[in-house]
Amino acid sequence: MADQRSDAPYDWLYADQKSRSAAPAPPPDLPPPNLPPPGRRAPKPPRPPRRRRPPWVRIALLVLVAWLIFLVAVPLWAYQTTSRIDAAPEGERPGDSPGTTYLLVGSDSRRGLSEAEQQQLSTGPDEGGEGRTDTIMLMHVGSGPTTLVSIPRDSMVPVPGYGTVKINAAYAYGGPKLLVETLESTTGLRIDAYVEVGFGGLVKVVDAVGGIEICPEAPIQDVDAGLDIQAGCQEADGVTALGYSRSRHSYQTQDIQRVQSQREVLGAIASEVKSPWTILNPFRYVSVSKGAASSVVVGEDVGPVQLARFALSFGSAVNGDGLNCTVPIRDFSVRWDSERALQLFSLIEADKTGDIGELCTADGLPPS
Repeated sequence: MADQRSDAPYDWLYADQKSRSAAPAPPPDLPPPNLPPPGRRAPKPPRPPRRRRPPWVRIALLVLVAWLIFLVAVPLWAYQTTSRIDAAPEGERPGDSPGTTYLLVGSDSRRGLSEAEQQQLSTGPDEGGEGRTDTIMLMHVGSGPTTLVSIPRDSMVPVPGYGTVKINAAYAYGGPKLLVETLESTTGLRIDAYVEVGFGGLVKVVDAVGGIEICPEAPIQDVDAGLDIQAGCQEADGVTALGYSRSRHSYQTQDIQRVQSQREVLGAIASEVKSPWTILNPFRYVSVSKGAASSVVVGEDVGPVQLARFALSFGSAVNGDGLNCTVPIRDFSVRWDSERALQLFSLIEADKTGDIGELCTADGLPPS
């Protein structure tokens, strides 16, 4: 009888494996739980309670916003008191070049000064005409270091229509237009913006910041400038600062030393204006803004943004973040060194102020 193997004893095991591998029965058709009826949106989950800021935080934010508005609004308001003048000469001019070249003029005009103020400032009365310029500076702002070049007022240059005369006579003969035309034809630079400050303006700004520090190396007694001060660093009010920036008869180098004193005074003013105390003291901030704007004359195309950029760039330049030069000269008779001056102005025109190097000296003479 053949041995027949029966799997019957293991049928229960196979049946269990078959039941495991079989697909589960589908669930009955029931609506998904927690869903709204058709046509209605599901309710949004409740938001966590909003954390409210403490009252002092909200107050601090309001004060900060108000202060920022104040800092912007005051200069814009003060700018409305700035006088404007057409300083663009007619006829052919140098072409546009990279960067911006400003002309800063410190006029000896007595406009706005009473007879008592003229006596106090030792300016004397106007002698007619447009007045003359005690300060002439060109400032170039571009991709390289900001460069400030002082032009001695006794520089002998060709003035269109008047021959070769002192450069400050150009302002007396034809005002800002002729001065701009003279500088453009002499330097080859196109002047993009004109800024002028009178005697009274410098005094107002110095007094608004509470005075500045000056550091003469020797005592100065200059009757013409109304100045009598000792050597060494000292505080100066507006009248003293003006006299210090005008004085030249006490120096052997005359006009060459005067342009350096002018840069010293303007640099000290810029430092005081940029100090945190000017920003934090609203009365000082208003006084400085109003005093500066009301005593400035700008070209018709100089807006508040460009004027602000001028002030910031000038302050940086005179305080070590740029180049401070006197136009290259041959000797203390302030005759220009044509070769070095041409190199200097060519580099400025090309916006390559980083390559100026030894062409920039404080007194304009070549380095020894």
